Amino acid sequence: MSIAIMRKALRGVSGVPVTAYDAGGEVEPRITAKVYERVAVAGIHNIVAAGNTGEFYALTPQEIRIVHEAAVSGVDGRAPVTAAIGRSLREAIGMARDASAIGASAVMSHQPVDPFAAPSAQIDYFCNLADASPLPLVAYVRAEGFSVAEIVRLANHGNIAGIKFATTDLMLLSRAIPAADPNGALFVCGLAESWAPTFTAAGARGFTSGLVNVAPKLSLAVHEALEKGDFAAARSIVNKLEPFERMRTKFRNGANVTVVKEAVTYSGLDVGPVRVPGLPRLDAQDRDELHRLLRGWEAEGDIQTDRQDVKAAG
Repeated sequence: MSIAIMRKALRGVSGVPVTAYDAGGEVEPRITAKVYERVAVAGIHNIVAAGNTGEFYALTPQEIRIVHEAAVSGVDGRAPVTAAIGRSLREAIGMARDASAIGASAVMSHQPVDPFAAPSAQIDYFCNLADASPLPLVAYVRAEGFSVAEIVRLANHGNIAGIKFATTDLMLLSRAIPAADPNGALFVCGLAESWAPTFTAAGARGFTSGLVNVAPKLSLAVHEALEKGDFAAARSIVNKLEPFERMRTKFRNGANVTVVKEAVTYSGLDVGPVRVPGLPRLDAQDRDELHRLLRGWEAEGDIQTDRQDVKAAG
């Protein structure tokens, strides 16, 4: 896929599906592919395989490839598949080449998790990876401490399609966007629907989402409102999502994926627990609270479901 087409896709919703596990705790490719199929059929613009909501850091490199293959199979050409890669630079380059071989459209590099990482060297990591990648790269920036010049250097790289900006340093974002080449990388809100209106006002376009696993209609409604410049409508939908997103922040985001996986299981696909060190399952009180919220969304037709009881009632 050309970098121009990829940048267009990034202006939309970049959905990050969960990874399903079987009863033995192994990656279940058939159900994982079904999750990706549901997200693609819903019309999500760009689909990220094995991102943070897909538990990238809990997967082995071999399992990441299984998830990438399940994603390509489940999406089946309906949308671009952006394969998440990372770890050491050499491993990430190998993952990028593998992703190209199995039919991914682009790759997204997680920011390297290293206690000795220096800001300028992290930009070098992304740029060196983009140099070697046969596919357009999305750089996932999560840390603080970068300068405007460093972010601009990243944005102006010829093989970087976008920057998934996932910090709340809006001063850096608002200064880097006008300083970068307007034909360079697209700056994307990496903090999901809740932050999308604020990031859009600062000049970013598009946003990432874990909500798409269960309520893609709501994600797309936020995007549509922002594309029209209707911030009031976008904020109204974001307010509706607030209880769900707030639950995900519990335990310093330790319940982030747990809430999404519980919602997917509620909707009819048993995707198993979260691997440690994430919270494996919600406790009974939080699960009941989540289910009450989901039943309300269900009554309003906002949830994508495979539950047979819901289909029979409909």
